[in-house]
Amino acid sequence: MTNRKATLRLDDKEYDLPVLRPTIGPDVVDIRKLYGEADVFTFDPGFTSTAACESAITYIDGDKGELLYRGYPIEQLAEKSTHLEVCYLLLYGNLPTADQLADFTARVTRHTMVHEQMHYFFRGFRRDSHPMATMVGVVGAMSSFYHDSLDINDPWQREVAAIRMVAKLPTIAAMAYKYSMGQPFVYPKNSLSYAGNFLNMCFAVPAEEYVVSPILEKAMDRIMMLHADHEQNASTSTVRLAGSSGANPFACIAAGIACLWGPAHGGANQACLEMLKQIGTVDRIPEYIAKAKDKNSGFRLMGFGHRVYKNFDPRAKVMKESADEVLDLLGIHNNPTLQVAKELERIALEDEYFISKKLYPNVDFYSGIILEAMGFPTSMFTPIFAISRTVGWISQWKEMIAEKNQKIGRPRQLYIGPDRRDYVDLRNR
Repeated sequence: MTNRKATLRLDDKEYDLPVLRPTIGPDVVDIRKLYGEADVFTFDPGFTSTAACESAITYIDGDKGELLYRGYPIEQLAEKSTHLEVCYLLLYGNLPTADQLADFTARVTRHTMVHEQMHYFFRGFRRDSHPMATMVGVVGAMSSFYHDSLDINDPWQREVAAIRMVAKLPTIAAMAYKYSMGQPFVYPKNSLSYAGNFLNMCFAVPAEEYVVSPILEKAMDRIMMLHADHEQNASTSTVRLAGSSGANPFACIAAGIACLWGPAHGGANQACLEMLKQIGTVDRIPEYIAKAKDKNSGFRLMGFGHRVYKNFDPRAKVMKESADEVLDLLGIHNNPTLQVAKELERIALEDEYFISKKLYPNVDFYSGIILEAMGFPTSMFTPIFAISRTVGWISQWKEMIAEKNQKIGRPRQLYIGPDRRDYVDLRNR
């Protein structure tokens, strides 16, 4: 906190508002006492100019194209770290020692199995249900199985719930995928890595052995790491808002999954790939580029630009490297959809229209290409995003619960409905 203050003049009165200074980033005007002193609210649809909480987890500088997890640049973590090490960092605030990482990895690995009775939940869904619908239901139902980690006021129970969700979300997502395919569930293997285990549960079958490719394993690990947290986005804010009521952690994460399902949020990489398929072939790209430049066409290119990053998405560069590695490994450069993607990427990086508007390919553009190349249907893209973001949601939830002055979320409104009206009897209307 600084000694600076902002002064608001309203009619003939002035109100002094404290100015708070973060570690990095813009200063924040503290309006908590404004309503009590001046009887006015602030109006900020989408909360794009409002800090709803204090957090020490993730920092984004959209102008610089910078993403920090607990102060560490995402590029360094992607090059040198692993997803589980990043999970530890987000949950506990510091990079682990070798012993701490080994202990954390062992705890997560030993919690990957789900209660056997949870298998029956999947049979209640139609085979053609979207995996996200299944995940919302099954994750919410975890509270009926794990009663020993529901007390949010008990630090140890919060810890157990955190480990369980980081460990079990890949299993639940893989089960949703297998169920939609009509294939038997594949149980987790403690001998595999976090990312390798997920790939095995998705693509192995009892009839034959499945060997996890190290390149695909690394690409999946990076996808999870790059999506692990992203400050106060819509789904994270949803988790915090649900948690502020005292709801159990499984219900809060189910709420986050439901929010992530939206095409404007977690469904962006699915929407991007569907757009590439809509374009179809390279010769049709000029037609769609023209549409994208025409404000009246109603068409926009998915996977380019970002609401937060005004320069470039720092995750995209890392994801592009993984995309190139995966495509080289699988040798599928002649795939029409991937050819369209490559040509669009080239145009976006060279065309003055895209450069001037800073419409660079973002992380969703490359992650969709990677996931399709791996063999995932588009319906699984958002569940994989949910797996990745789980640790961020849990970290934010734990941070919020630990706040001494934590309050239930209660946004205000600008009411534009009718003024007071008296009830009129039915016969007189």
